[in-house]
Amino acid sequence: MAELSIVVHGPNVQGHLTELLDSLAAHPLPDAELIVAAVGDWARETAERHTPDVQVVPLPDGTGDAAARAAGAARASGRWLHFVHAKDGLPAGTPRTVAERVAELPDEVDVLLLDHLRSTWHTSGLPSPDGPLLARAGRADVALDDCAPLLRLTPLLGTRVLRTAFHREHGRHFATDDEPYAALAALLLAGRVACLPHVAYEDRRLRPASLPPPTPEQRYGLVARYESLLDLTQDRRAAHTVLYDVMVRDCLRTFARGGMDEEVAREFFRRASLAAVRRRPEDHRRPGGLEGVRRSLLEEGAYTRYRAFQTVNRTRRTARSAVRTRRRQAGALLRDHQYRRALGRPVDPNLAVFAAYWNRGVACNPAAIAAKLAELAPRIHPVWVVTAENAALLPPGTDHVVPGTRRYWEVLASARYLVNNVNFPNAVVKRPDAIHVQTHHGTPLKRMGLDQMAFPAAAQGLDFKALLERIDKWDYSVSANSHTTRMWERAYPARYVSLDHGYPRNDVYYTAGAAEIRAVRDLLGIAPGRRAVLYAPTHRDYEAGWTPRLDLAALADRLGEDTVLLVRGHYFYGGAASPLTNLRRTGRIIDVSSYDPVEDLCLAADVLVTDYSSIMFDYANLDRPIVVYADDWETYRTTRGVYFDLMAEAPGPVARTQRELTDILAGDAWRDENAAKTRAVFRRRFCEYDDGRAAERVVRRVFLGQDERELPPVLPVEERTPAPSPQEATA
Repeated sequence: MAELSIVVHGPNVQGHLTELLDSLAAHPLPDAELIVAAVGDWARETAERHTPDVQVVPLPDGTGDAAARAAGAARASGRWLHFVHAKDGLPAGTPRTVAERVAELPDEVDVLLLDHLRSTWHTSGLPSPDGPLLARAGRADVALDDCAPLLRLTPLLGTRVLRTAFHREHGRHFATDDEPYAALAALLLAGRVACLPHVAYEDRRLRPASLPPPTPEQRYGLVARYESLLDLTQDRRAAHTVLYDVMVRDCLRTFARGGMDEEVAREFFRRASLAAVRRRPEDHRRPGGLEGVRRSLLEEGAYTRYRAFQTVNRTRRTARSAVRTRRRQAGALLRDHQYRRALGRPVDPNLAVFAAYWNRGVACNPAAIAAKLAELAPRIHPVWVVTAENAALLPPGTDHVVPGTRRYWEVLASARYLVNNVNFPNAVVKRPDAIHVQTHHGTPLKRMGLDQMAFPAAAQGLDFKALLERIDKWDYSVSANSHTTRMWERAYPARYVSLDHGYPRNDVYYTAGAAEIRAVRDLLGIAPGRRAVLYAPTHRDYEAGWTPRLDLAALADRLGEDTVLLVRGHYFYGGAASPLTNLRRTGRIIDVSSYDPVEDLCLAADVLVTDYSSIMFDYANLDRPIVVYADDWETYRTTRGVYFDLMAEAPGPVARTQRELTDILAGDAWRDENAAKTRAVFRRRFCEYDDGRAAERVVRRVFLGQDERELPPVLPVEERTPAPSPQEATA
């Protein structure tokens, strides 16, 4: 008996069924079965090309979604059912993740909730808004009444995996072509639900102009849907309140979206008004502001006044937008005038501007270069670009400017040297006698620059023309290894000179001594003899926020008292990542998301656990164990794009599930002979130019004008001595 039955259903809309079945055929599952309830000849012929791996249930043209799902479910033998519409997709590798998750769920759980991607006719792989909700719910199974906000999840049946017995028991509620009703009913009827905060479904939204327009009855059906669902919340106050808010919000958004003639709009508003009054929970308080006004008018059934309110609101927004535009234009004209005047002055040969991570502070390669510059060329004055909120965190005595201020534009105009690990703004003019140094801030596993054009979820609307204009301003590009050099040449094609000198930020991994390592561990509260595991996951372009991919409390419990978890959320999510704030602080889980510099954390750690973050390339310089936790590798590779197969060229053992990761860290696989051999190969390739003197080479070449032959040679990997391990440092 299969654990999971994937039931693909519907017609081959715009050929998407072909893509879906091809992707499933590329990653067959031993513990799942695939059933295609094929509507129409095209869908049947497409499915039959994939036999014998596919069970095909042919259905006549015009068969509705509910009937197609029922036909597929009737053929299924799995304990769990995953209904996938033929127009939608399953990111590579995700069926395996779903199958593994449902296999560990107890029989009391009726529904497993998944995260998803959204694609339209002109975009693909965009993150859903559901990630934070699923992350907050965690991995433990719950009763819906204890986690009613889950009713706010996007109502897609494809993001609900249903226990087969549960589906059969409540079959009449799923026998509808109204997918949102079926998706919400699944939650309301479930005894317990569990979450998988992992992208495991792709919702493809077809262009509305390619579909028949909704009929009046379909419009009114929205209200009827919620009326029926609210009948399932009797004596369930929390669920009723959340579902009521979902109903009112959905009705108001549908009304505001328009597309209805006057008669239909009036009737829709009337029905929505009656439902809003009839179903309103006792002591329910409307939200404040404009949303509260909208709800009040809806409950009053004040159609004419609501229309007038819409008109006034649109007029107000237009006026405010015009005022803001005029203010921006006036400010821009003033700044442009000041900047142009500054550009008319001579370049200051002893002025250098530094910035890092979108002006977050003194960090990364620019910080290491600035420190070495103060040692080798103290005549050159450094000025850091830092946002106003981060200025207070600067080291005492750091000269800095805040973006947008008058002095900011003056120093950008007059500095001979401009050093950044990202790009300076488009408005910055490249003067002929100024030198721009791009240090970057990582070794590229994921696609970058122009290579993102084929990956919309990664590009996120990036202006590639403007990117090329920024690249053309670079004089130098710093590289840590020949792989990086080659990838930058294709991702950032321009006439800059590649400085194959190593990453200056990695010098500390060869210069730090036992005293520095002890000091960092003492500061973090890591007692001598305890193992420190640094967990540093990266950002996912297809997720709206940080989704914890591990049950950190369970991992800490399993690893025992002698292990401390240092958990660092990605800086894109700002400071201490919110999912960590609820972790119990036992002294064995420490949130280091706001700790800088990250190099200190690496020095303090006995082992690194990461996924696709560039921190692995830096940490490898220490020649300490690295474990890759790649639970969503196929999804990441497909949506973000990668330059090499990390699964084949990992710096250490690879775990695909939390259980595998726990077993690796609880045993010796994280530090055994195989791990050391794998790491050695990785270091030879990706630590090629890092030997502790990268910053010196950059300063001598760029600021002192020395020839390549005058620079310190790069030591072979085998001849380098990394900083001592924490156990050596505390012995």
